[in-house]
Parts: sequence; structure tokens; C-alpha cells
Amino acid sequence: MTPLDFDARHLWHPYTNVLDPGPMHLISSAEGVWLTREDGGKMIDAMSSWWCAVHGHRHPAIIAAMQAQLDHLPHVMFGGLTHTPAIELGKRLTDMLPDGLDRIFYSDSGSVAIEVALKMAVQYQMAKGHSGRTEFATIRGGYHGDTWKAMSVCDPVNGMHGLFRGAMSIQHFLPRPSVALGQDWPEDPALNGLGALEEMLDRQGDRIAALILEPVVQGAGGMYFYHPSWLKGARELCSAHGVLLIFDEIATGFGRTGQLFAMQHADVVPDILCVGKALTGGHITLAATIATEAVARGIGESEASVLMHGPTYMANPLACAAAIASLDQLKQRDWHHEVSAIAKQMEHELAPACDIPGVADVRVLGAIGVIEMESVVDPRIAHAQAPKTGVWLRPFARNIYCMPPFVISGDELSQVTAAMVNLARGEA
Repeated sequence: MTPLDFDARHLWHPYTNVLDPGPMHLISSAEGVWLTREDGGKMIDAMSSWWCAVHGHRHPAIIAAMQAQLDHLPHVMFGGLTHTPAIELGKRLTDMLPDGLDRIFYSDSGSVAIEVALKMAVQYQMAKGHSGRTEFATIRGGYHGDTWKAMSVCDPVNGMHGLFRGAMSIQHFLPRPSVALGQDWPEDPALNGLGALEEMLDRQGDRIAALILEPVVQGAGGMYFYHPSWLKGARELCSAHGVLLIFDEIATGFGRTGQLFAMQHADVVPDILCVGKALTGGHITLAATIATEAVARGIGESEASVLMHGPTYMANPLACAAAIASLDQLKQRDWHHEVSAIAKQMEHELAPACDIPGVADVRVLGAIGVIEMESVVDPRIAHAQAPKTGVWLRPFARNIYCMPPFVISGDELSQVTAAMVNLARGEA
């Protein structure tokens, strides 16, 4: 039995039918933007391995930091103990985040970071005497992870978790912000969508602990970019109704949208922020839920007094060391210029897709490029074409998209955009 035969017989891949898994590529190594298959062929990782490898694979500074950490402390429990990598990473995060976001809870995945944020919100509301505030509001088209409570705030109809609708908590869903990024912002709440949020909070605010959303960019829920002014209005309404505001920047944090954090497009600060993916440059899993002092103090002064969560691998020293090196790379390199150049090139090279029959929209923000089709795209087609195009793409739903590493060259990016346009045309 070959390794790929064993894989097909025994391993379960994400969002894959075990009876018909489709083309599978055995990756033997990776470096920079390139993935090398066991057969020696190479493909550009246009997905940054699900949006996290912003510095490319096997970045020497991150690898060196991890190797040094391995020599003396790969892991230790964080309950009652601490270590220098966690402290140093915390310093870097608080230095780069807006004032006020300064209480950091580490976890080991983005979905867990969301679960922690939702727990924080409920515990905070209970601490303030609002025991009825145990539900959540969000906007349609969102995606916040695959764990149980995180699924409940993903789009229940068009999202990936509609199958579980009857089993999950019922949450409060608002229409997706109707004003797209780049459109004129109407001040009338009936036109800009904020009227629906205000009405919800007026009617049901005493049941809602927090509003959770992805700022400006909705990722796996549809790659939709909406107007930052919606966030400003949401911040004001949440504050007025005593509802916490949670931003999920797991996909957008650390430069992906052209700002260090997507919330900076609106100059809005949430009560709780979730980050992950690019935090370690894609070298090892790590996430964080970051709250304001007011939220942390409220929980600390409550009857429970402690946040009721504690992952075994919380603040893993090896992951913290990788994250320190990754954030140092953002500080040392002109990532803003890199992302700006990627955006400009993608705008030019993806534009011809607008004239292809079946294309609904083409849009770019920072290092995110999207060709939205009128019908669902079969990802297995892109997987099968990858050895020929030399580009690894993984479309989902109606979207052919890329989120390349920031270090991609102009020629490499042209190879990616050509593969996207050809896939939209239905060319092999």
C-alpha cells in the first residue's frame, strides 16, 4: 500500500468525502511560497496554507527561534507557571494593538479563541448582574470556526454548518452589511443596515451578551468586503446597550487587509479581539483572545472570579517563540509595501475575469484576491490542475480566491492570477 493509498483508506481530511476524496498531493517539503510534492513537482501555495504562512514556509528566523526553544523548554503547563516566551509575546502584542486591548488569553487554535471570547462575554455579563444575557448577535455571511459554540454564530443557512441547525444554540442573525467596501456610505440607518442592529438591540438587547463579527472582511463565509462605517455605528450601539463587541481577526490580523488589523480601517476598538493563523507565520498553531481591562476586571470581581477555561497547551513556549519571531518579521520588513504591491498587481491581473461569462464579481483588498462565480466551483478541479499550473488553489462555494504569502514575487503572483483566471474560464 502506497502512502497515498493509506491516506485515502484511513485519513480524514477537512471538508472531504471519505468515499470520494478527489485528487490528493503528497507534500514532502516547503520553502518560501513553494510546496514540493513527493514526485518532485512544485506548486505555489497561493492559500498561505489557509491564510497563515504570511512570511512563506520555513522562514529561517522563525525556524531558528523554534529550534532554540526546543533545546530548553518545548512545553510546560501555564496553570500556576509562566515563561519568558509568553511574556515577550504579550509585550509585542500589547505594543502593536490599540490602547485598551491588553489582557491576553492564549489558546491553541482560532476556534478555541472564539469559544474563549464567547465565554468571556457571558461571564462578564453575569458578573454585572445581567444573568439573562447569554445569547449572541452576529451578521449573516460570517464564519467563526468549527467547534460547537463557534458554529452557532456562523451563518446558519449559507454557511458550512447548516446541517447542525437543529442541534445548536439559537443566536440572533442580522442581515449582512449591505454597503460594500468602496461604495458611498448613506447616513440613513434604514439604508446602511445599522437600523436592523438598533432594532434588534432595542427588542432583545437584554438577552444578548455580545455582538461578534469579522471586521470589514468576511472570510470563509463568502469573502465579502463591507464598509468600515458599519463598524463605527455598531460600536456606538453596542456601547449604548451594554452589549460587548467581539472582533474575529483570526483571518485578517497581521497585515492581510493592508492594515495591521482590519479594525483599523474603521478606527474602532472592540471589547474582545481574537487573533490566530498568521500569529506564528504559519509554523505552528497558536491563537489568542485579548480583552480590555474592563472585561477582565469584571470577570475577576465576579462570584466565580476566574475565567472558566484552560487549554492544556495554552501559551505553549515553542509556539510563543515562533510568534515572537513572526511579529518581529512584521516589524523589520516593510510588509505594508509588500501587501500594497500584491494588491495593485492583483487588481490589474484579475480584472480580465470581469468579462468572463459566469463571473459575478472580482474584488481585491490587501493580499486577498477573489473571483466570485455565479455558481459553485468544484475544488477538486483546481486540485487536479495544480501540478500543471504549478499553483495550489482551494476554491470554496462560488469563490476562486487567493491569499498569498507577503513574500511572493511579481512573477510568482502572475502565475497565481493566471491560474485563477483560467479556472474561472473553465480551462485546464
